Amino acid sequence: MVAIGDGTVARRSAPTVRVLQVLDFLVANGGSRYGLSEIARELGLAKPTCLGILTELTAAGYLIRDPRTRGYGLGPALIGAGRAAQENFAVSALARAELEPLSVRYRTTCTASAVVGDKIVVLDATGPGRVQVGATYPFAPPVGLMYVLWDTDAAFDAWLRTPATVPLEQDERRLRTVVAECRERGYLIESTSAAGRRLYSLLAGAAGRDMPAELRELVAELVTSLGERVYLGSDLRPRKEHPVSLLAAPTHDERGRQSMVLTMYVGKAVTGAEIERRGTALAAAADAVTAAAGGRPPPR
Repeated sequence: MVAIGDGTVARRSAPTVRVLQVLDFLVANGGSRYGLSEIARELGLAKPTCLGILTELTAAGYLIRDPRTRGYGLGPALIGAGRAAQENFAVSALARAELEPLSVRYRTTCTASAVVGDKIVVLDATGPGRVQVGATYPFAPPVGLMYVLWDTDAAFDAWLRTPATVPLEQDERRLRTVVAECRERGYLIESTSAAGRRLYSLLAGAAGRDMPAELRELVAELVTSLGERVYLGSDLRPRKEHPVSLLAAPTHDERGRQSMVLTMYVGKAVTGAEIERRGTALAAAADAVTAAAGGRPPPR
């Protein structure tokens, strides 16, 4: 058993630990290659067990096997994984430089987050608040709309087809209107109820299929249609106050694909004019991060 940051206890997987031992050993020894017997002896593993691990990692490209010496070394798949991780964390450092002034100006919490694998990960946070950097959320409806809003249509459709973490009915026509408007405006305006915020906390780090059926049904009652949580331009009036949970804007990579989401928490009712001022400032910060990282925004 091992304690996780939120105080829960997770069960360790012995087979997974052994796989990690093999990878850690080869990473620690750089470009050196080792035979089956050497690796098994160094790690205290049975040779058949060690051979099975090495075979699978080699088949997946995480290791390579020299046909002449029969030694194992690090493989090309690790290059891609390392590059992806490096890009995420390098860009999050650029985001902090843009988010800190916004947090000071509006006295609020701002975050940078991205999709890593099948999870949404909080990469950085500025300002007051208790946002946990490193917190993860499932990348599946009803969570994750803003991570595909400004990506390709194919990416949006793939997310929409992902099995929802809770039972959910969608007004797909309105949802596609939301996508079109947010792409044109450059930022998203979300109004989330207190129940909705509780839902996000409940889903953090959890998968819907792990919830008891009764709990999933209860959670579903707290969730409105995804499209209904987002303000459209026709919903807003410059002098009228509107309850806003957060604003979000995207950064893009060198291919014009969405890479991160920057958010500014509001958590109160503000006028339509104030929403526009904050949203424009957040979108400008996201554009600055995109430029600093060598990315390019897609054509609007």
